[in-house]
Amino acid sequence: MQLGLIGLGKMGGNMAERIRHAGHEVVGYDRNPGKRDVDSLEALVQALQSPRVVWVMVPAGDPTRTTIHELGELLEAGDVVVDGGNSKFTDDKLHADELAEKGIGYVDAGVSGGVWGLENGYALMVGGTKEDVAKVQPIFDALKPPAPTDESGQELPGAGFVHAGPAGAGHFAKMVHNGIEYALMQAYGEGYELLTAVDLVEDVPGVIASWTQGTVIRSWLLDLLVRALHEDPDLEQITGYADDSGEGRWTVEQAIYHAVPMPAISASLFARFASRQDDSPTMKAVAALRNQFGGHAVHAVRTEEAERPA
Repeated sequence: MQLGLIGLGKMGGNMAERIRHAGHEVVGYDRNPGKRDVDSLEALVQALQSPRVVWVMVPAGDPTRTTIHELGELLEAGDVVVDGGNSKFTDDKLHADELAEKGIGYVDAGVSGGVWGLENGYALMVGGTKEDVAKVQPIFDALKPPAPTDESGQELPGAGFVHAGPAGAGHFAKMVHNGIEYALMQAYGEGYELLTAVDLVEDVPGVIASWTQGTVIRSWLLDLLVRALHEDPDLEQITGYADDSGEGRWTVEQAIYHAVPMPAISASLFARFASRQDDSPTMKAVAALRNQFGGHAVHAVRTEEAERPA
């Protein structure tokens, strides 16, 4: 099928490539002339056959809101808009209602996979009507990871994709996913700091690498921490300053609103706030993990700060 894709950055560009590898046609638009196939939203819409599917992969907030509003003026009844960014779930109902007035469908898609998604596939949590989701399903199938199999070779259903509910459910699910991610990274970072704080343990990277096989705490995030420590064993090249994308805050807000106790995720969010006030080995590890799985920028240590006295 055809897909219009708006936003060809780290995530969007890799997604376009994976979709093309699956045999679909992607017409891409980006503000950067070097990346795009067309030079305007109008040209993108004109290049697609009806019914059109247009996937928006731009920063959350005003950029996404503006883009979806402009698409509402260009698309026709029967077309579908997909918001694949990290939008707040409360925006989805507004977008769905605005587009529905013109007969245009809307699907929100929480996408996880970071810079590794091109190779490994993307986990997808989507919201919308069954009819609208069905129109996009071939693209979802192209993006998601290969289905795992049981001992007999039969595919196990459900892994890597879920139609979570109506509009907003996909982004809500991704929000909770990111909140859990905050807590996991914080736990690994704190464990790393304790290991480095004692003289007894002589090979901290080796200890963490040993946890990646056979233990109950093994995970892809742990694999990425091993990778980060291989590249910079003492994490000397970055500061312990970790940004937050907003979804951790929204998760805690919803926990408060629904009276759901969430001490671990809340503490991991507040730890990121603390990281902007003082440097710590824990937040160095968190910053390194964000760079490893998502290509997020790290705050480099200045040369004179990286030099240690003999």
